[in-house]
Amino acid sequence: MSEGIMYMARHADAPPPVRISGGKVMELTVLVSSMFWPRLFILGFWIFSKDLGEAFSSWVIPALGFVIAPWTTVAYAFMWAITSHSVNGAEWVVVGVGVLFDLSTWLGAAG
Repeated sequence: MSEGIMYMARHADAPPPVRISGGKVMELTVLVSSMFWPRLFILGFWIFSKDLGEAFSSWVIPALGFVIAPWTTVAYAFMWAITSHSVNGAEWVVVGVGVLFDLSTWLGAAG
């Protein structure tokens, strides 16, 4: 049998191919999405609005938030921007949900 682009024979001592279940594929898709989208939103806040810089006292907090806790950073900046330039009352619930999303992302990446 010829070996070309379409077919490569496996070595006799090669391990069998690993099968990934549909649930694992979905889990990895959600994990990668959870890592990508909040960072894109932070970049959008930074490029298209001055609210990200005004919501935090310096550039250090949003930079750390970009790396460590992007959902929390996005939630805080969004809640700060839609009201009277502060986070009050029930808006902290949204920031808390951001913290939970960050924790679930980190725990999902660890496991």
